[in-house]
Amino acid sequence: MDSKEKIHHFNVLFILVLVLLVEIVDWFTSFYFSISETSEYLIGLTTTSVLTVFIVVLFKGINKTAKELHANKKRLKSIFDTLDVAIWSHDLKTDTLLITSGIEKLYGYSSEEFYKDSTLWKQVIHPEDRHILPGRAAGFLRGEAVTNIYRIIRRDGEVRWIQDRGIPVLDENGTFIDFTSVLFDITDRQESEGRYRSLVEMSPDLIAVYSRGKLDYINEAGCRLLKAESPEDLIGQPISKVIPEDVLTRIKHRELAIDEDSEEKLWFEFKATQLDGKEIAVEMSAMPILYEGRMAEQIVGRDLTQRKKAENTIKYMAYYDVLTGLPNRNMVRKHLNAAFQEDSCRSLAVLFLDLDRFKIINDTKGHSVGDLILKIVAGKLKEAVGDHGLVSRQGGDEFIILLKDHTKEQVIEIARGILEAFSEGIELENQEFFVTPSIGISMAPFDGNDEETLIKNADTAMYLAKERGKNNFQFYTDQLRGLSSRKMELENGLRKALEHDQLVLYYQPQVELESGKIIGVEALVRWSHPEEGIISPGEFIPLAEETGLIVPIGKWVLQKACKQNKEWQESGLLRVPVSVNISVRQLQDDQFVDTVKQILDNTGLQPDFLDLEITESIMQNSQKTAGVLRQLKDLGVTVAIDDFGTGYSSLSLLRHLPIDKIKIDKSFVEDIALHGNQGAMVKTILDMGHNLRFGVIAEGVEDREQVEFLSSNGCEIGQGYYFSKPLPHDVFEAFVKKNRYPYQSILQ
Repeated sequence: MDSKEKIHHFNVLFILVLVLLVEIVDWFTSFYFSISETSEYLIGLTTTSVLTVFIVVLFKGINKTAKELHANKKRLKSIFDTLDVAIWSHDLKTDTLLITSGIEKLYGYSSEEFYKDSTLWKQVIHPEDRHILPGRAAGFLRGEAVTNIYRIIRRDGEVRWIQDRGIPVLDENGTFIDFTSVLFDITDRQESEGRYRSLVEMSPDLIAVYSRGKLDYINEAGCRLLKAESPEDLIGQPISKVIPEDVLTRIKHRELAIDEDSEEKLWFEFKATQLDGKEIAVEMSAMPILYEGRMAEQIVGRDLTQRKKAENTIKYMAYYDVLTGLPNRNMVRKHLNAAFQEDSCRSLAVLFLDLDRFKIINDTKGHSVGDLILKIVAGKLKEAVGDHGLVSRQGGDEFIILLKDHTKEQVIEIARGILEAFSEGIELENQEFFVTPSIGISMAPFDGNDEETLIKNADTAMYLAKERGKNNFQFYTDQLRGLSSRKMELENGLRKALEHDQLVLYYQPQVELESGKIIGVEALVRWSHPEEGIISPGEFIPLAEETGLIVPIGKWVLQKACKQNKEWQESGLLRVPVSVNISVRQLQDDQFVDTVKQILDNTGLQPDFLDLEITESIMQNSQKTAGVLRQLKDLGVTVAIDDFGTGYSSLSLLRHLPIDKIKIDKSFVEDIALHGNQGAMVKTILDMGHNLRFGVIAEGVEDREQVEFLSSNGCEIGQGYYFSKPLPHDVFEAFVKKNRYPYQSILQ
C-alpha cells in the first residue's frame, strides 16, 4: 500500500469516527457526496449503524465504487423506512434542519410541517411529560448526551411512547452549536413493561430480584410481608438478612449446575426473618432471569403463617381431644400399632376407664358442668400415671391408658394409684362431685396381638368392673367371653328394641339467630328400655355401630323422621327440613342411597326437606364417600358435617366434597365463655365455612352470651338447650303451636 492509499484509508476512518461521535456534521455533510439526500442518511446513522459501516469498511476495503456506495445508500434507506426510527439534526448556527422520513411514521405529521416549525416536536409532547425539557436543554449546554423517554400525541390523537437520544456538539469555545437526535417508538415495550409492573405491584405475593448477594428490587407486598416501610429499606441489603443460608446455597448450587434443569424453578418452604426480628413461615419459588443486563434470581413468595396454623390446628384435632387436650383414639391406635412393630417391646397393657355416675351428673347439671369435670379428671389421670404411660380420651367419659414394658404387678400398682386419685370428691362451683373410675385391663400378647382386640378386651373387662361394684379394676380373662356383662346385656336388648318398638324419636329445633324462627329440626333417637327407662344414645349408639345394628336402626330413624316431617307439613304445623344423623356404617352400605330414595318415595317428602348429618370420620375413606355423597346430592337432599372439629378433617378434601353445611361442635361453643381466647376456634371455623361457602350451625348453645357472640361473627343458625332440649314429637308439636316464633322476643 503506497502513501496515498494510507492517507485515503486514514481519512475514511477519521470521517467514520466523526460520524460516530456526531461532532462535526457540516464537514461530514460535504464529504464524498454533494447531494443532500445522501447527506441526510449518513448524518442520521445511529451508533450501531455507524459501527456496522465501520466493520464493512474494514473487511470489504476502503475503495468503494460509486455504484457500491449508491447500492448501500438504497439498502440503508430501506432499513430506515421499515423501522420506527427517525433522525433529527439541527445546525443551530445556520438554523438548518435535516430530518429523515421516519419522522412522519412516528409522529403522524409530514416532514414539511417539521421544517416549517422546528418547535413542533416540543408542542406534541404530552403535557404531563414536558417537565423533561429543561433538564434536556441543560444537559445539551454542558455537552452531555441525553436520553429521554416521553409520550407524544400524534395528529390522530393516538398517544405513543418515544425514546429520544440527543447528542450535542460544542465548538472550541464550549458554545452549543449543533445536536442530533435519534428517535425510537417504544410504545409496545412501555405498555408491556407497564402491564408487567402493574401485575407485580398489585400482586399479593412477594416478588423480588437479587443478584451478587444483594436485593435489587422488591414490590410493595414484599415490603409488607417483611415489615419494611418502603423498598428503600431493603434494596441494596444482603439477601441473607431475609433468606436462610441453606436456601441460598441450594439456589447457588443450581446457578453453578450446567444441565438441563438449571433454568427450572426451585420451590422452598422456610422460616423468613422480618425486619423486626420475627420469624414467619414462607413458601418461595426462585428462577434465574436477566436483570439490567446481568444474571439475577427472581423470587416469588407468600406468607404461610395462617395456613400453617390451620394445618397444625387440623393436625392437632386429628390426634388430640379438644376438650381435655389429651391424645385421642387416633393417637392411641397409632402408638399401639407402632408398639406392635417394635421387636424390643416386651409387653403392652391397655387400661380402659369409664367414669361411674358421670352420666347422672351430666344429665342433671348440664354439659357445661360435665365438661369441666372431664377436664379435671384428665388432669388427675395424667398426674396419677405420670411418665409411665400415655393417657388418652376415647370420647364421652371413656379414657384409655397405654403402658409399655410394664409387668402385671406394675400395672396393678398404677391402677391402684388411679383409684386412689379419685378417692376424694371434685370441688366445682361450690359443689362436691364424687366421680369414680371403673377400669378394665388387657395385656398383650396374652389378651390380643392387635390394637382392636386389645382395646375391645379391655372394654369388656371394664364392664366386669362395673358389675362388681364399680370403682375397681379387673383384668380380662377368657372366662369373660361367657359372662353376662353390661355390654352383652345392651347388645342383646338392642337387637330386640326394633322388634318391640322400644326406639323413639325426640326433636330439637334449629333456630335462626337473627329472627328467632325455627328453620329446621333435628331428629334424635332414644331407647326406651322397658326396665331401665330412657337409655342415652351415647351408651347404645357406639354399641350399635360396633355390632352393625346401626344400619337397621338408622333406616328406622330415617323412615320415622321423614314420615313425621311430612305429617307436620300436611297439617300446616311446620314446613322446615328435618336433620337425621347418618353413621359411617350406613354410608358404607351399598344399598344406602337406594334406601334413602325409597323412603322419600314412600313418605312423599320432598328431598330438599331432608338434611343428612355425617361425621368427619368419613374423610378416612374419602374416595368412596365422595361418590355416595354425590349420589345423595343428585337425589336433592342436603349434607352436613356434624360435630365439626372433633375428628380429622383435611381441608383439601373437604372443599371438594359435596357438603352444604358444617355444625360447630358444642365443645367449641363452650369455649366462648370459659376461655380467654374469646372463641378463637369458633371464629376460625366460621371464617373457613364462609370461605368454602358452607352454611354453619352452632351446636350446644346454652346461654345468651353465646348467641350474641355467634350472631356478631356471622353464624346464622343455632341449636341447643338455650332454645329447647330434645322433645318427644307430641311435646314438640305443642311447643311449636304455642308460639310459632318462640325466641323472637328473647333475641331482640
